[in-house]
Amino acid sequence: PPEENLTELMEFVLLDFADTPHLQGFLFGLFLIIYIIILMSNGTIFLITKMDPALQSPMYFFLANFSFLEICYVSAILPRMLMNLGTQRRRISLVACATQMCFFLMFGGTECLLLAVMAYDRYVAICNPLNYPLVMNHRVCIQLVTGSWTIGIPVMVGHTYQIFSLPFCGSNQINHFFCDIPPILKLACGDIFVNEMLVYIVAVLFGMVPFLLILGSYSTILSVILKLPSATSRAKAFSTCSSHLTVVVFFGSVIITYLTSTIRLSEGTDKVLSLLYTILTPMFNPMIYSLRNKDVIKALRKLLYFNKCI
Repeated sequence: PPEENLTELMEFVLLDFADTPHLQGFLFGLFLIIYIIILMSNGTIFLITKMDPALQSPMYFFLANFSFLEICYVSAILPRMLMNLGTQRRRISLVACATQMCFFLMFGGTECLLLAVMAYDRYVAICNPLNYPLVMNHRVCIQLVTGSWTIGIPVMVGHTYQIFSLPFCGSNQINHFFCDIPPILKLACGDIFVNEMLVYIVAVLFGMVPFLLILGSYSTILSVILKLPSATSRAKAFSTCSSHLTVVVFFGSVIITYLTSTIRLSEGTDKVLSLLYTILTPMFNPMIYSLRNKDVIKALRKLLYFNKCI
C-alpha cells in the first residue's frame, strides 16, 4: 500500500479466547488457580532453598534462581490475561504490548540458558564427581547465573525494538492471549523478511543451542549411569535427572512456534503450543524438579513443622 494509507496504530486488541464467550468465567477461574499455584509452589521452593542449610549446593542455588525466574516469566503474561478475561476489555497500547513482549522474551531466553546451566551442573556432578566442588565453585555458579540473566537482555530489547519499528496498518486485532512475535508480525505492513530472519537466529541461539547442549549432557549422563555397578546408585542418579527431561516439552513447543513462524500455523495450534510453554510447563516444573526430591521434601516438612511449633 502507498505510504499515506498506512495508519499509525496506537493500540491493539488482544483477542485471547474471545471466540468462546460462554467459557470466559471458567477460563478466568482456571487461569487464576494456575497462577496462584505457580506463585505459591515456586515461591516456596525459592524460600526453602535459601533458608535450609542442607540445600546450599550449586544444584539448589540454580533451582532457587529457576523458581524465581518462573514467577517473573509467568507474571509477564498471566496478570494481563486475567484482567482481559475478567473485564472483557481487550485493548492494549502499543507501548504496553512492546513492554510485555520484551519482558516475556528476556525471561524466556533466560529460562532456556538456565536450563542448559542446570543440565551442565548435573553432568559435572554425575560424570566428574571428584572435581565437582572445584568445577562448580561459588564464583562459577554466580557467573553462570549472571550470564543466563544478562546475555539475553540486549538481544531481546533490540529484537522487540526492531519488531515495533515496523509500520502496522489495517487490522489491530492480535489473535493471541499475549503480545507474541508471530501474531504481531502478521499485522505488520511492508517487508518483514529481516524480522523473520531475526526470529530464526534468536530461536536457534536461545532455543536450539541450549536444547542440543541439554540433550548432549543427558546422553553422556545416561551412558555413565548405565555403567554404575549398584542398582541403588543407578536409581539415585536416574531420579535426579529424569525430572529434567521434561524440558523437552518446553523446548519442543518453543522451537516449533518460532522456527515455523513463517509457515502460517493455524491460530488454534499457535495458542495451544503457547499455552504449553507459557503456563502449563511453569505449573508442572516445581512438582517435577523439586517435589520428587527427598531433600526438598525434608526441608519442606521441617519448615511446616517449625511453623506449627510457632
